[in-house]
Amino acid sequence: MSAFAAAVGALFADPNIGKDAVYTPDGGTPVPVRVIARRADEITGFGEARLWSETTRIDLRVAEVSAPRPGDQIAIDGDAFLIQGEPVRDRERLVWTVDLRPA
Repeated sequence: MSAFAAAVGALFADPNIGKDAVYTPDGGTPVPVRVIARRADEITGFGEARLWSETTRIDLRVAEVSAPRPGDQIAIDGDAFLIQGEPVRDRERLVWTVDLRPA
């Protein structure tokens, strides 16, 4: 295991950063996972207008979820979300970043 992989594992395990969640692939079996939630606001340009929207993004470890897909479900703190759009892996191929929408 690389030093970077060990650091990522420590971040997800930290109770102040990581959260317990349940990942359910579309039509599959629920799997307990750890996530890092990022609920940042986003400003999107649309022509001359600028639109503000709340976003829900999370990071998932590739070691726990090898291939998340749009339509898969994530439950965090009793709230259910669906993955929307294509998940993106980090440069080291250790973490997925996924956009979520309420289920």
